Amino acid sequence: MARQKCLSYLLMLCLAAPALAAIDGKVVNQTTGKPQGGATVTLYKLGQAGPEQIESVKSAADGTFHISKDAQGPGPRLVQAAYQDVTYNRILPPGSPSNNVTVDVYNSAKQQGAARVSQHMVFFEPVRGQLMVGETYIFKNDGKITYNDVDGGTLKFFLPSATNGVVQVNATAPQGMPVPQAADKTSTPNVYKLAFPIKPGETRIDVSYSVPFSAPGKFEGKVLYKGGPTRLVAPNGVTIKGDDIRPLGQEPRTQASIYDVKGDSFKVEIAGSGTLRQPDDSAEDAGGASIEQIPPKLYDNMKWILALAFSILTLGFILLYRAHAPESALAAPSGKPRSPVKDKNERRRR
Repeated sequence: MARQKCLSYLLMLCLAAPALAAIDGKVVNQTTGKPQGGATVTLYKLGQAGPEQIESVKSAADGTFHISKDAQGPGPRLVQAAYQDVTYNRILPPGSPSNNVTVDVYNSAKQQGAARVSQHMVFFEPVRGQLMVGETYIFKNDGKITYNDVDGGTLKFFLPSATNGVVQVNATAPQGMPVPQAADKTSTPNVYKLAFPIKPGETRIDVSYSVPFSAPGKFEGKVLYKGGPTRLVAPNGVTIKGDDIRPLGQEPRTQASIYDVKGDSFKVEIAGSGTLRQPDDSAEDAGGASIEQIPPKLYDNMKWILALAFSILTLGFILLYRAHAPESALAAPSGKPRSPVKDKNERRRR
């Protein structure tokens, strides 16, 4: 009788064993098109307190991985694969299957390859003695290799000396969320670098800072990349003048003025005051809350919320601009109008 009970118990354990496998799947290298062994695969539980690491394993030679621990709770889970110093994420919504999970990774290179800045927008908000500046860089990587230059940086940007190096940077990987980043000084004065991997797809980098300002005032900027156009954006009630820019018109919905930068640097005079934020934003927020450097993994919750709110606002403006670009913005550099077919394709590429 005791023997029969023991056998029954062992049988129940064997039947329950597959249920103990919380996550299993395969890591696939999309650069080579083959399974990728040696990647570090980590399961995280996502909640209000932030990601909680559950278990970390290595993918086998055939790319398969097996995580035995489960993430308790109804929330989503994150499966992250680290390969060649770059992490790749796969979100598992509540109720999604835990078997045959595929996580895509790519080879990395220090060379820029197919990655390029397709769009650069500089937003000006002169309010109550401060000029709040937000720069948004949109990277497009149409290749199958991640651009990752840890030493040299994947993006270099100019920071006015009046900021005293105080800057806030958020980077958003393809299908990801904004993540605070630390900008490092370079050997060139007022030039900073960011070592954020540019994966295949679209990556967005937001740089925010403020400088003392009294209207009318002057502002100088530099473009330190080769790629798409640089556009200056000013809210309704603010004008920008300079020999290095040309007006493109107004965005129909926000009435924000848009200017095109002709070369790799610009000097402008800014007059007036105004904000791109919604009228119901708090007065303190609209007045220019101080911007401080965010060290990795340690940041003030309120500043992060404000940064995220401004990031969402900027994204909304970009989407509006893409959908309702003023007709003058679609003119060719020579001033000749483009053909309707080319205009349509250009809007799609943006």
